[in-house]
Amino acid sequence: MSSTSTAMTASHDVADVVFEVGNVEVGADLHLRHMVVRPSAPKGTVLFLHGFPETMFAWKEIARTLGQDFEVHAFDWPGFGESSRPPVESFGYSPRDYATVLTRYIDTTGIGGSRLVIYATDIGALPALLAAIDQPDIARMVVVGDFAPFDRPQYMQERLQALKEPASAEAVRKAFNASRDEILKNAFTRGLPEAQRYALDAEYQADMARGWENGHLSSADAFAYYYAQFTRDQHVLEALLPKLSTPVRVVWGEQDIYINKEMGVEFSRRTAAPLRLLPATGHYPHLQRPSETIDEVRGAFGS
Repeated sequence: MSSTSTAMTASHDVADVVFEVGNVEVGADLHLRHMVVRPSAPKGTVLFLHGFPETMFAWKEIARTLGQDFEVHAFDWPGFGESSRPPVESFGYSPRDYATVLTRYIDTTGIGGSRLVIYATDIGALPALLAAIDQPDIARMVVVGDFAPFDRPQYMQERLQALKEPASAEAVRKAFNASRDEILKNAFTRGLPEAQRYALDAEYQADMARGWENGHLSSADAFAYYYAQFTRDQHVLEALLPKLSTPVRVVWGEQDIYINKEMGVEFSRRTAAPLRLLPATGHYPHLQRPSETIDEVRGAFGS
């Protein structure tokens, strides 16, 4: 496994932050596009894991701030952005498969251990927890939010419930593929009152649109394949939950219409993990209220 990178510079009010963007090989014919910020004297490292329909650029603005003090990493999951899209016959796109990708990325870059905080949302959170169960010392803390750790369809939006059911999953996958533009335009603020809506960075929007269908498999396809084994891996997590010893914190948008906050409440209670419910916030707190994400990361390092 190896990595290559190219550099791009982004200015910041306090200091220039250099984003290194390149590829990391994490397996045969499997590479991840990643973004890294390396300050001269980092206080620690944070790895951000995106959700659907996002790419690693979801974290760019946050990285501009945190990158002054911390080494910041983010990558595109397989099937998203510019990362590999292997055929489903050789890579399952399940939470367990993503957990393997995550641990390989950490091993390849050498960032794991007590100096690492993993911040994972949506489809990134279950793989992060499965990886932490496999390797309790993978990070000093895992921050998760707005995801579905357990098989509780009643806490999920109807289309997500339908994606979990084999009888309806194929129709939902096709519908997602047919509505790319609508999803990228409205998914992030759907269900929020007008006063709480926010605009996405133009570069980020363009990157998601460009990366939606990059080869033979779309991001909606990858999302559907993830859901094909989602229930199985939710059951695995619930069965292994007593083995979760890595410190965990939970952050949730109180007005999340995709995955109800009660899912976060149950997960917090069952793991004794602190829960932070963000008022007037939807499914993507890191985009709607990035300062809260920054505070969580700094808090995880005790700063």
